[in-house]
Amino acid sequence: MQNIYHRIAEKYPEMSKSQQKVAAYILENINTVPFLTVAKLAKNAEVSEATIIRFAVFLGYNGYSELQQLMQNSVQKQLTTTERLKLSSNIYSDQGQGIFELFQDDVSNIETTLEGLDEKQFMKAAHHILEGRRIYICANRSAKALGVFLHYYLNIIIGHSELIGSADTVSEQLFKLRENDVVIGISFARYSMNTIELVEYAKEQGATTIAITDNLMSPLIPYSDAVLTASSKLPTFIDSFTAPMSLINALIAYVGKERMDIVEERLEKLEELWERFDIFYKK
Repeated sequence: MQNIYHRIAEKYPEMSKSQQKVAAYILENINTVPFLTVAKLAKNAEVSEATIIRFAVFLGYNGYSELQQLMQNSVQKQLTTTERLKLSSNIYSDQGQGIFELFQDDVSNIETTLEGLDEKQFMKAAHHILEGRRIYICANRSAKALGVFLHYYLNIIIGHSELIGSADTVSEQLFKLRENDVVIGISFARYSMNTIELVEYAKEQGATTIAITDNLMSPLIPYSDAVLTASSKLPTFIDSFTAPMSLINALIAYVGKERMDIVEERLEKLEELWERFDIFYKK
């Protein structure tokens, strides 16, 4: 695949003057532009938002989102966590406004995820979870928070999920893997090698695999039977898991709805246990 920045430089002579302003700004700010919204890029390049959209289409993309994703993939493969920390200071203002900009970027991530939601893939993933003998969840590093959340609720509503633990226990857990099992791999750029290898192994063993990741160029894709993508872009040293969590919420809610009778029975029993062992705070 041709480097996106080479393509911009190559097409520069054919661009209109306003598009050339956009191209020049992008090429001069390679590390920051991929994390800017249409509005922010338009403001910084001193052009209209419509010009940004036309610029992306001129380059052969469906819109700014596709162009932005390619630029992000190029940058995220190179930036270390320290570099991303420095990057955030260039994008977000030092004043209180920067806090609101962070919130707005999270909102944008949810909107982008909803707009790009593949309903067929969503239903396919839900069906695999409902039909699987056992559900294994693999999520490492910061994405482990998503895995823990998904595992907790799947255990409540279907009762046969397992969170794959540390590297020293994974062999014992995968020893039980069968063809009618489902393995869910959760990973976002810069992508956990352990998660990729585990999903690849599960695929080789004939298990059904589901990827929850950031885009269709994720290294999990070649080994996944169903793919759910959620935008996690945030120009800071942390990833934004707001949209991925919303996606997982929707998946849990749908699976629960499809097994309403079983879920209701399980919840009634759990409520009895919670009451018996005084789990929740009471005034």
